[in-house]
Amino acid sequence: KYKEFYKIKCYNKRNVCYYFKLNNILKGLLNMGYKNIRKIMEASEVIELLPLPDSLRKIKEQRDEEIRNVFNGTSDKFLVIIGPCSADNEDALCEYVRRLGKVQEKVKDKLILIPRIYTNKPRTTGEGYKGMLHQPSPEKEPNISDGILAIRKMHIRAIEVSGLTAADEMLYPENLAYMEDLISYHAVGARSVENQQHRLTSSCLDLPVGMKNPTSGDLSVMFNAIKAAQSGHNFMYRSNEVESTGNPYAHAILRGYVNRHGENMPNYHYEDLELALDFYEHRGLINPAFIIDTNHSNSRKRYYEQARIAKEVLYSRKYNSKLKKVIKGLLIESYLLPGFQEISDDMEFGKSITDPCLGWEESEELIYYIADNI
Repeated sequence: KYKEFYKIKCYNKRNVCYYFKLNNILKGLLNMGYKNIRKIMEASEVIELLPLPDSLRKIKEQRDEEIRNVFNGTSDKFLVIIGPCSADNEDALCEYVRRLGKVQEKVKDKLILIPRIYTNKPRTTGEGYKGMLHQPSPEKEPNISDGILAIRKMHIRAIEVSGLTAADEMLYPENLAYMEDLISYHAVGARSVENQQHRLTSSCLDLPVGMKNPTSGDLSVMFNAIKAAQSGHNFMYRSNEVESTGNPYAHAILRGYVNRHGENMPNYHYEDLELALDFYEHRGLINPAFIIDTNHSNSRKRYYEQARIAKEVLYSRKYNSKLKKVIKGLLIESYLLPGFQEISDDMEFGKSITDPCLGWEESEELIYYIADNI
């Protein structure tokens, strides 16, 4: 209809100019939801530009096997997944993991330390700093193309300085192609655990994927996600139709929840752990395993409670032999300095700009306590 109307008016030069402008406005309205900013490099191009050296690839393969063995029951080592809420600064992050690598040598007979290098930050309302993938420099404008290069470079450097491969959050499944040769542990967050693509993508992986309980605290959602990840599926992935074999290392992360009054509530107490174990036993899932998140709603956003929470979980684990078998590790938010800070031009080195974290001294002390009490 609009084309016919436009053609009729084309006979008059003045009308041609007027309706040409109107047509452009209409096209703009149809596309106003987004605009293209820049083309992002293909994953193969990024990996070719920043390859993982063979010496580090061997470290990655060895670490992957050690971590898998914890979940399949052939190793009784305990996992400590520890690090900043978000990896916002390469130098600070690498200084943190360098220290963590030295501690790993001292506790290697009992613990496997997995640094948190979380490069995507989920935001409840979508506002605020979304992680290094989006903003390589927190105080500057977003640039995802530069962010992809920055996080890959940081992960590689972290392995070089510490000998440790890391955990990251699977916030965007399509980003795995850029990073999957670097990461040894994946977490699916409380807001993503119901998403079909996260579940199906997890079924493609041969590494542990922790499914957090949703913010509502509904355990059935988490266990449905684990069931989906442990099963094989036919679906569209990376522009291909694929068939996954299922991931036997998908497991549960208890992170607390938010009640109907908006209050943060814990689910790490002994009775909560018993209830969650009952869910596992009635679902017929393989390799039952829990990771307990000591922060977020479990700490009621009071980061300094993390050491106390960790100690309570270790006591529950000692008290109940079934729990000892299935509680495989702790998730702890920690950085060089305690607390958090706002983004500014004068930020403290190694202090969180998102959720507050334990400082290094408290974290190191807690790691040694965990090693002595598992």
